[in-house]
Formats: sequence, C-alpha cells, structure tokens
Amino acid sequence: MNDSTELKAQIKQMLVDNLMLKISAAEIGDDQPLFGPGSLGLDSIDAMQLVVALEKNHQMKLSDIEVARKVIQTVNTIAAAIQEHQSLPR
Repeated sequence: MNDSTELKAQIKQMLVDNLMLKISAAEIGDDQPLFGPGSLGLDSIDAMQLVVALEKNHQMKLSDIEVARKVIQTVNTIAAAIQEHQSLPR
C-alpha cells in the first residue's frame, strides 16, 4: 500500500471517529463531497471539528476560512493538503 492510499484511509477513519458518522470508513469515496448535494451531509459544526482534528493529527492550521473551504471538500483534497503541508520546510 502506498503512502497516499494509507493517508486517505487514515483521513476516512478520522472522519468516522471525529464526526461520529453512521457509516464505515470503507464506504467513503475519495472524491465524494463532504458537504452539499450528494455528499456525506456534513454541516458547519462538522467542518469545525474536522479543522480541529487536522490540526491535532497533522499539525495543519487552517485559520483562513477560504483555505479551509478548499481543503475540506473531499478526502482527496484533504490528503493533497496534508501532503503539501508535510513537504514544506520546517
């Protein structure tokens, strides 16, 4: 299993654990929208919890609302943001 696949699996599990979803991590698609029509049905409270979980688990601060909106669209967008964040010089 490559790093990207493993990271996406971790993100899906984080969604299930932190947002108390009634589905399993395996049922979440990589490109499935998290908000809006045809999505997991997350709301603004879920978005806040997700931002906090990303900060806690990946030391990724999403203090700008527009940046956060772009990042937390799908599992793929979250994974890409985490990978980009991890590649930044410390």
